[in-house]
Amino acid sequence: MGERAPVPEFTGRTGEVLQRLNHLYPALIDLSLGRLEALLARLGHPERKLPPVIHVAGTNGKGSTCATLRAIAEAAGWRVHVMTSPHLVDVTERFRVAGRLVSEAELVATLEEIEHINNGAPITVFEVLTAAGFMLFARHPAELAIIEVGLGGRYDATNVLEHPAACIVTSISRDHEAFLGDSLAAIAGEKAGIFKPGVPAVTGCQPAEVMQVLQEQAQAVGAVLARRGVEWTIAPQPPQSNADEPAGLCLNDAKGTLALPMPALIGPWQMENAGLAVEALRLSGLDVPQTAWQGVGQVQWPARMQRLHGKLAAMLPAGWELWLDGGHNPGAGAALAQELGRWKDQPLHILVGMKQTKDASGFLGPILPYADDLWAICEPEQHLALPAQAIVDASGGKAHTGPTLARALGALAANAATSPQPARVLICGSLYLAGVALRQDGWVMT
Repeated sequence: MGERAPVPEFTGRTGEVLQRLNHLYPALIDLSLGRLEALLARLGHPERKLPPVIHVAGTNGKGSTCATLRAIAEAAGWRVHVMTSPHLVDVTERFRVAGRLVSEAELVATLEEIEHINNGAPITVFEVLTAAGFMLFARHPAELAIIEVGLGGRYDATNVLEHPAACIVTSISRDHEAFLGDSLAAIAGEKAGIFKPGVPAVTGCQPAEVMQVLQEQAQAVGAVLARRGVEWTIAPQPPQSNADEPAGLCLNDAKGTLALPMPALIGPWQMENAGLAVEALRLSGLDVPQTAWQGVGQVQWPARMQRLHGKLAAMLPAGWELWLDGGHNPGAGAALAQELGRWKDQPLHILVGMKQTKDASGFLGPILPYADDLWAICEPEQHLALPAQAIVDASGGKAHTGPTLARALGALAANAATSPQPARVLICGSLYLAGVALRQDGWVMT
């Protein structure tokens, strides 16, 4: 499907192996399962040797939902495997094995083993990484595995899983249309491809055309679909008499009422992500102790409304705040606007860098009204970065050309000399830009 894509985001010894494997198939993204199924058979089917799996698809919110699942499970004292994508700074971030990030040495050894057994057969990089995750997880005991879909669902490499404990479909909006279809209904059909017979599937609030497809697919395969607002609800608990903020969240479903803490992750959309994680676990058949639900208030996940405190933040005047969010499609822009509406107490400067394949106008439209000014960013290391001028054009000419984070932040700091009022700066538009920002700020995943 097109030319072989570069993989500049993979570096070090891991990158050397993946660069070799990248030449075994002429596309980085190619949606089919046959190659991986054949490879997994030669590897002894590690995907069949996993602990109970929660499989997570969707357009926005997958990473946050996976992080919430992990926080709850670890609050229960469980060992947890997690596979997510893409990574932000280092490829080892994609694999948390029994609670710890995989070491580069173990990942390289696993990839080289796969390379040897694959023996030059056609394969994609994501399929190899998925196989590596399954092998790592099969070799280490754990009580739960959380697997995030890479792209779509139906033909995503992770969909070789035959009988997960539960499936989740997070918020669906337009993204990856060249691969998933040019309508919400088509995209929803691909996401719903992870549904399995007899397996509970959980989803949140969705556009009507999306929900119809999810319901039809669940019925067709015999999955049990739990919809927010129908089979389950979640809402803030009223604040205590002397407080302004909600006391927490209240989830209701067929099992009864469950009190939850407020999500640790920032943004009104995180309430639904928390609900998806909790409801999936409640329907999974796993014995979750009551104390584990407190994990909702302990979630950590980078580049999702994350405040930075490192080298980039130090470039700004005292009293200024620097924030980072990896949202990059129209749905993410609309969600981000909900939070920005709460930030009217201080001026807001937005630095935007996007990938070439993304809908810049669709992402920018909802957030433009909240920006006191906008800067178009195109970092040299950013994977497939959209030219800064394209972002300026998509903003209707409102954006200034950065063109880099350092130059834009430097200009803001210089301009602040004539305006002492504290302000906020938000970097957004791309997970790849978020990775660049985190590297420059000195962040390390733990």
